[in-house]
Amino acid sequence: MSPRQSFLAIGLIVVAAMLAAMLGLLVGAKTLSVETAIRVLLAPDGKLESVLIWTLRLPRSLAAAAGGAGLAVSGYVLQTLTRNPLADPGITGVTAGSVAPIVCCFVFVPWLSPAYYPFIGLAGGLAAASVTFWVSRGGQGRPLQLALGGVSVSLFLGAITTYVLLLTGPQSASLLFWLAGGFQGRTWSHLLYMLPWTIAGVVGALLLRRVIGMFMLSDHAAAGMGLQLGLWKPLILILAVIPVAGVAPIAGPVAFVGLAAPHIARLLKPRGTGWEIGLSAALGALIVTVADVFARSIAIPRELPVGIVTALFGGPIFIYLVQRGRLSLAGEMR
Repeated sequence: MSPRQSFLAIGLIVVAAMLAAMLGLLVGAKTLSVETAIRVLLAPDGKLESVLIWTLRLPRSLAAAAGGAGLAVSGYVLQTLTRNPLADPGITGVTAGSVAPIVCCFVFVPWLSPAYYPFIGLAGGLAAASVTFWVSRGGQGRPLQLALGGVSVSLFLGAITTYVLLLTGPQSASLLFWLAGGFQGRTWSHLLYMLPWTIAGVVGALLLRRVIGMFMLSDHAAAGMGLQLGLWKPLILILAVIPVAGVAPIAGPVAFVGLAAPHIARLLKPRGTGWEIGLSAALGALIVTVADVFARSIAIPRELPVGIVTALFGGPIFIYLVQRGRLSLAGEMR
């Protein structure tokens, strides 16, 4: 696609995400009409409908969009950094690495302020990603090597998380729902807590799009173009983990968004790394916003965790990529 077509595509996807967010204002235990939602948005009056939209549903939809955009960009950066189409925050162990230490802090250090959770998640995500990349030869091994290494790290950290959950007693129910991934009960404070991390990840990726684009080449080619691999590889890895560190304390692990959105963006064939990043962010926002609407409307008045909905869609995509990888993965990454 030309830059103009890419801009138009991003605009259309953003509009679709906004429409999905608008739909999210209508559905729930109490269904609202479009006229009521528009009236309350333009003139809040403090009544029940106003509380539903401004206190519960609008911040939740915006948090879902912001979280989806951040996770999608994280997946794009990881796939590009490793030149591996199966890389994403969940499969590389980044998500499990972010979640496990947060759960441990929540249980064993309850007095610790949640404001520190993103930094704890960042450190855990980086540690888990480092182990996964070491197993897969710096991320340069076969795609299935990376997937198996990430799954092994995730299972190990998941076992630790499960053991900690067994020690929590009555707190385990809320932790289990959080671990399934979701935005139920998220407020404006949660959104403001998440935004700096997701914005840093998305904007940072756009600003460093040329450096990220060089990682699509081989290490020798990138080094020949003057790229200092020893400096930029760790920095780009940190950039990829930053959105996960911001999203995980709020929404828990939301699966497969970082895997699916970048692949869909590449199928549109935009011209340039910056446009691919923009499309990935827009698609991630759309996917999670739509998944959140499904999660709250399928089993009214109960809700499903968003992570379950995204896994239902992302699982077949992962299976397709693995099956395709047995034949040829040479053309997956440019």
